[in-house]
Amino acid sequence: MPQYEDYINWRRTFHQYPELSEYEYETTKRLRRILESYDITILDLPLETGLVAEIGQGDSFVAVRTDIDALPINEQVENEFASTNEGVMHACGHDIHMASILAVATRLKEVESDLNGRVRFIFQPAEELGYGAFYITDTKAIDGAKAVLGYHNYPTLDIGEFAVKSGVITSSVDRFEYKIKGTGAHAAKPEQGNDPVIVLGQLINSVQSIVSRNMSAFDNAVVTIGEVSSGNTWNVIADHAYVQGTVRSFDEDKRNEIEQRLKAIGDGLAKAFNVEIETIYHRLPGAVVNDEKLTNDAITVAKEVGYNVSIMDEPLTIGEDFSGFSQQYPSVFVFIGSNSEYDLHHPKYDPDERILEKVPDYFVTFVQKLLNEV
Repeated sequence: MPQYEDYINWRRTFHQYPELSEYEYETTKRLRRILESYDITILDLPLETGLVAEIGQGDSFVAVRTDIDALPINEQVENEFASTNEGVMHACGHDIHMASILAVATRLKEVESDLNGRVRFIFQPAEELGYGAFYITDTKAIDGAKAVLGYHNYPTLDIGEFAVKSGVITSSVDRFEYKIKGTGAHAAKPEQGNDPVIVLGQLINSVQSIVSRNMSAFDNAVVTIGEVSSGNTWNVIADHAYVQGTVRSFDEDKRNEIEQRLKAIGDGLAKAFNVEIETIYHRLPGAVVNDEKLTNDAITVAKEVGYNVSIMDEPLTIGEDFSGFSQQYPSVFVFIGSNSEYDLHHPKYDPDERILEKVPDYFVTFVQKLLNEV
């Protein structure tokens, strides 16, 4: 059976050779080699990248998920296992996730004959794009799962700390775009054109009023404009302007309402200023919703294996495409401390590898508990 040192070596190898979403070809091959070296079955599924492995026997099964993709970030951490793929880095800790779930798979393989059911291990691609989970669910490989278990390392939590809550634990994450088409002109003769920058100003004010004037003070939502652009010189009225931003929400009805308001603002300003406005709304990960029973089970198991457990008061506004599983199957997603000075998606993100000591204990114990339930 592999030991802690093996988990560290797996993590460091994955870290050295990161791959972007939907291009995790070598990562998938590496995962396959490790799993097959322990005689763990890999399901034959129509996946370009990523895989699903299985151990155990019987009809009842539990699924355990990890993500496998990296980010387009230049690493600024100096260590002997730094990324060798320029401009790509495991800045979200998916290398940690892969190593820990490999540890779970190999440990459960050792007791396979004693398992009261099966375990399917999901090595999921394209989490950072927000829809990789659907590559897995579309295969139907986990239809009928008793539970789907997942986690994310969390840099602001210390090693040995564990955080979870029942119900919504992360927000939905959407992106919106406005493409404004006016009429260009000389800056000294604005009457000959139709200035999209004037529309831009009105649009910014209108968008920022959605939460403050259309939502109750008791509703939680964020609408943020992240990019604004128009023109490229000082004495020309441009003919185009562009805006894009993000929407974070925890309730599907509010999510729908915000999308409708964004489109209504675009349509209204187009009519008022006689310009063309294309409003584009991209639905990315939905909110992750934890099953109440599984959350209570997770708390019990985490305490049993020695974690310091805290119950979160509020959900986080980060996105996580584990929502693709929680929308369809009983699921629970937790946060486990990785104690990094710099946060996720930062070029200096550097998690404490001691996180790998307890994560396998948590999942091995949890899986066995669920499979032994009548």
